[in-house]
Order: sequence, then structure tokens, then C-alpha cells
Amino acid sequence: MSASEDATMLAKAEVLIEALPYFQRYAGRTFVVKYGGHAMGDPQAARDFAEDIVLLKAVGINPVVVHGGGPQIGAMLKKLGVESTFVDGLRVTDKATAEIAEMVLSGAINKELVGWIAKAGGKAIGISGKDGGLVTATKVERTVKDPDSNIESVIDLGFVGTPSEVDTTILDTAVTAGMIPIVAPIGADKDGQTYNINADTMAGAIAAALGAARLFLLTDVTGVLDKQGKLLTDLSPSQIAELRDDGTISGGMIPKLETCVSAVEAGCDAAVVLDGRVAHAMLLEFFTSRGAGTLVRAD
Repeated sequence: MSASEDATMLAKAEVLIEALPYFQRYAGRTFVVKYGGHAMGDPQAARDFAEDIVLLKAVGINPVVVHGGGPQIGAMLKKLGVESTFVDGLRVTDKATAEIAEMVLSGAINKELVGWIAKAGGKAIGISGKDGGLVTATKVERTVKDPDSNIESVIDLGFVGTPSEVDTTILDTAVTAGMIPIVAPIGADKDGQTYNINADTMAGAIAAALGAARLFLLTDVTGVLDKQGKLLTDLSPSQIAELRDDGTISGGMIPKLETCVSAVEAGCDAAVVLDGRVAHAMLLEFFTSRGAGTLVRAD
């Protein structure tokens, strides 16, 4: 073996040694991973993600994956000639849109992810929030304020829901059987009406119900940046509130961090926002001392 090969093998051994305390600390615990963004459309990124999930399972951690699919839903709506209406940046989900969303999320995307896990050597089972009564949903209500009159009015987003109850029985059963649950963000209310649910919100609710060690939100951004563009690696709910008030946190990062705060305040140990476009970002964040995203812990 050459000197360069010796150095490579030594480097690999050092990485494993660095990861050992994390393996030991979190064996038997649950990680909930929200998978979405542009990484979903990249076959290499999908392979990397599947390998990461299978590795977690192999070292004794129980991963639960919740996936999104907004771009894929939009593409299918366009292909089928179904018009999309947006109110205040939010898609109005009528009956036709809801049916297509369920078809894309619970069908095409969900089973594709199950297939990637299988190719990586794992055993996955694809479900939605409707299966086994996993998630009971309630209709989302939104208000919009008129900039001239300052009067708030309720807007109807159609069949868009939010988790009101989570029954983890089906997840517990799957995990005990050695399976990796892949969850589509679809739920039903107490009357059986189907609702499309934001994947971040769904993942946060499931992480809280499971008392997960980690909630990972894989996104298309590096994490939370300060006003100088530097990554903020550790935040608490009170710090997040301050950063939101001074404008450091804005736009689409606000609901993601609200999900993180809700999860950690409801029983999840910690939540992480990190860039899903970076190969093996989840492993870099968790199994090294350097980290790769923004970690949120309760105050």
C-alpha cells in the first residue's frame, strides 16, 4: 500500500472515530428528516440522501422521512391543464388540485424514494398521514390585511390542512420491524376529508410526537445567515424572535424556523436547518464537531 493510500485509510479511520460518540449517544433514538427542494430532482443527490438514511439505520438510529413535492405538483397540474390560483403567495387547493397533489405525493414521489432506499440497501415503507391514522388534519385558516384599510379578512385556501393530532402507532410498528418510514404530507380530518399539508409542518409535528433526537429540514439554502452573510450555527427560540424582529430572518425562512421552534418546545431535542444540495450535509452536521447548518434548541 502506498503512502497516499495509507493516508486515505487513516483519514477514513479518524472520521469513524470522530463519529463514534454520536453513534453511541443516539443509538435507538429517532431522527425525522424533511426531504425536499431542488435536491429531489437530482438523481445523484437522491442517491446520496438514500445512502445517508440507510447508514443512520445501520448504526442503530431510526430515521423517519417526510418529503415534499411542490414543484412536482406544479408540473403535473400544468401537464393536466389545471389552473393554479395563489393568494398571498399560497396555492389555493381546490378539489381537483387536492386529488392531483395526493396522486403525486403519495404515489410517484413517495414510491420513488422507497425505491432509492431499496437501491441503497435499506427497507423502506411508503405511507401518508392518512395511513393508520398517523395525522389528523384540520383546515388551515389564513387572514390577509388590506394595506389601505388595515382590515383583516379570512382567505379560503381550500383543502390545505395542518396537523392537529399525531398517532405514531404505524411509525412505531414500522420501525420495530426494521423499516424506514417514508411519509407523504397528506392527512385527513375526523370526517375523512383529505388535506394537503406543508411538509415542514408535517415533519415538525411528527418529530414532536416521537420525541425525536433531531428534526432535519433539508432546504435550498445554507442555513440562517446574519446580516453579514455569516452562518449562524446555534439559535434558541428567543434569539430567533429577536432576529425576526430586526429583519435578519425574513421570507421563507420564517415558517421553517417556526416549525423548528414548535418542534423543540413540544419535545424534540433539537432541529436543524441545512442545505440539502450539499452532498451528505446531514451526516456532516450530525457526525462531526464542525456542523453544517443552523441548529435550534429550546431556551
